[in-house]
Amino acid sequence: MIKQEPSSELLEAEAHIWNQVFIYINSMSLKCVTELGIPEIIHKHGRPMTLTELVDALSGVDTAKADHVCRLMRTVVHSGFFVMEKIDSSDEQGYSLTPASRLLMGDHPMSMKEFVLSQLDSVLTEPWQHLSRWFQNIEDRTTFHITHGMSLWEQKKQNPRFGHLFDQGMGNDATIVANVITRDCRQVFEGLDSVVDVGGGTGTLAKAIAEAFPQIHCTVLDLAPVVAGLEGTKNLKYMEGDMFHYVPSSDAVLLKWIMHDWNDEECVQILKKCKEALTSNERAKVIIIESWRKRKERKRMGKALYQCWLKQLQDLYPLGLRSIIEVFP
Repeated sequence: MIKQEPSSELLEAEAHIWNQVFIYINSMSLKCVTELGIPEIIHKHGRPMTLTELVDALSGVDTAKADHVCRLMRTVVHSGFFVMEKIDSSDEQGYSLTPASRLLMGDHPMSMKEFVLSQLDSVLTEPWQHLSRWFQNIEDRTTFHITHGMSLWEQKKQNPRFGHLFDQGMGNDATIVANVITRDCRQVFEGLDSVVDVGGGTGTLAKAIAEAFPQIHCTVLDLAPVVAGLEGTKNLKYMEGDMFHYVPSSDAVLLKWIMHDWNDEECVQILKKCKEALTSNERAKVIIIESWRKRKERKRMGKALYQCWLKQLQDLYPLGLRSIIEVFP
């Protein structure tokens, strides 16, 4: 017999379920305003923008859908991406940008527009629909593989649209990280003559390091489809390669947002290659940028470091949800 819960507790439980079921509306609304270019439109307007003004400015949107635009904006205001402000001395209110929505503008120097669009692309969201199927599958493949019949990296090769968008999104993230670490974490690179950015994509982070520290020679290591045709500079070069097979010799090996993509055994393989690549420089190290806030994740990565005879010095600098960790041989 099911125990009869008090009405308040029952309603609270129902509300919790509702909140979790419909939480996807926040991310899909974020994707929608980004695709429609609403942050750029409001920024260009130069002052708080009324609903009528916004609907009129939206390209290809029927004015008959004004009520739906209103509901869309209500959602993203509630999420903290926009605010309502009074227009001059009138009682009328309009939409204004917040620090978060400014990062959704394509021409912002720290833009995260492509990051949002890539991470909310159906190629990445559809696998979540098959999570229970994955648990019931005896094969140790990811939900992505079950959904698309291939790995993420193979999908990038076969789907140029998604591959390009994904690389742009990673570049967005790297731009912000690069800005912070070259400005506030400069001591991480003291005493280094060379750095290799493993899985560094199109080189956004390496470029920033090369510009901020002209004495450091930077190498970007990534797969051929990613770095093919990219041109380096005086102290920056691109190298085609697979981190599981070879990492070029360097004073420091940088792993930004790499480790979470692989299982324990694969992380050990990567770290071993990184250790083999380190020079005899007394400052030689592996620089890892990852989200290690959860105790379980820290324990997992600590075990991988131990297996590679690497020792973690300390968590040096917090980077929002992530940290910079220096690891020495």
